[in-house]
Order: sequence, then C-alpha cells, then structure tokens
Amino acid sequence: MQIALTGASGIIGHFAARALTAAGHRVTPLDRAHDWHLGQPARLEGHDALIHCAFAHAPGRYRGGEGCDAPAFIAANLDGTRRLFDQAADQSVGRILFFSSRAVHDGHPPGMRLSDDLPPKPTTLYGEVKAEAEAYLARLPLITCAIRATGVYGPGPAHKWRRLFDDYRAGHPIAPRVATEVHADDLAQALILLLNHPAPPPTLNCSDLILDHHDLLGMVRTLTACPHPPPPRADASHLRLPDCTTLESIGWQPGGLPLLAKTLADLLKA
Repeated sequence: MQIALTGASGIIGHFAARALTAAGHRVTPLDRAHDWHLGQPARLEGHDALIHCAFAHAPGRYRGGEGCDAPAFIAANLDGTRRLFDQAADQSVGRILFFSSRAVHDGHPPGMRLSDDLPPKPTTLYGEVKAEAEAYLARLPLITCAIRATGVYGPGPAHKWRRLFDDYRAGHPIAPRVATEVHADDLAQALILLLNHPAPPPTLNCSDLILDHHDLLGMVRTLTACPHPPPPRADASHLRLPDCTTLESIGWQPGGLPLLAKTLADLLKA
C-alpha cells in the first residue's frame, strides 16, 4: 500500500514508518522535516491509507499540552485534524487510522474495565480533542479506526523514562506510580494489522503491560548495580484497564515483559 503518515519523524511516527517500510508498504512522510505542519493542506491523491500520528503540544506534555494557549492547541489538533480527514475523503483515500489516546476515558470510574466501544469521558482538553476527532472520523464514508493507545515507550534519545532513570540513579526520591504501557513497536504492529482488516471497529484499545515503577526501577537496579532501592509499590486498584481482546483476536501479540527487558538496555544507553 501507499501510506501517508503524519508525524513520521515523531515519537510514534518514527516507529510506525520503520515498521510499515519493513512490511513492504510505501510511506509518504508528512511532518516538519518535510515542510508539513498539522493544519496545512496535504496532497493525498494516490494513497491507499492515511495514518494520522501528528500532534502539536508543549514538549513532553500531552495532558496539559496546550500550555497557555488553548485556542491554538484546538486550532492545530482538532480543526487541523478535521481538515486532514476531509482532505483524505475528498482525495479518495480509502482508509484512515488515527492515533488516539486512553485519555478519552479519564472520567470513567477508577478500576473500570475499558471496552473498545466505551463512549469517551475525557477530563482534559487533550482528551476532549482526541474524543472529538474520533467522533468526526467515525462519520466519514471511509474505513476508519481510532486506536486508543495507552502510554507508549520505546528507545530513543528523548524516551519517556529518561528523567525518571536519571533521578533514580542519582538517589532522588521517586514517587510510587503504576500505569499501563505498550511498546512503540507493538503499537506499530497493530497499525499494520489494521491496514489489512476488512472492517475494523471505529475505536480500538491498544495496551500491554501493567507496570509499576517499583518493578521498572528494580530492573534498572539489576542492570546498573544501582545501590538505591526502588520506590514502594503503588496501588493498582484504581487503574482503568483497556480490554484488548479485539486487537488480539486479529493476531496482535505484544511483547510484554520480555520486550521491556530487552529494551531497557537501549533506554539506559540513551
């Protein structure tokens, strides 16, 4: 397939571009490195699918990523996304995959199991923008799917745990925390499976690990011989757990703890 990929040089898009190319797809990158910004017109003629990963936000922040300029955040990420989806429909792109977020569910009760078709209940502007983009996408006369991904980790110089690892190894206090996570390569494999699915659901969860900082930093301690103890375990009873049964039913097999262990060495070198 010929795939238009927004955010191709970003944290998620980088892994998606690599996996798509390895799977034999032809990728047209749409990102700042190729003089394209979210909100600008995109030339999508001749593409079989659009994968939309681009998102404009304050560095390192998704929830709260609007910083001090909520109108600009909405204009780029919601209005710009709607225009992009309309362009895909007008230019006969047959399929759109949209990188959404578990943040659409932040308002549901703690401990709730999150089904694929659960209506969104966001509590942040980030979650609201993602939820409204999902709803707009679902109304288009195309094959579409919004992937509600959990926290994404993977190697790279700006990986999400870099400061956490530095603080831990320096002996700084680390607050207990537990969250759901998925490796960027596993998320990319989900995108590839959904490109070939004849009728994907409108929304789909993508999550793998329940990961406590106690366990994560315990693994770091083993790899680095760090003398500091990891933080106490956090209470995991409040977690809203995404149900990924549908994604697994089409062949998705995330890497789990073995992939995390394999990746940690690369993360520590970054």
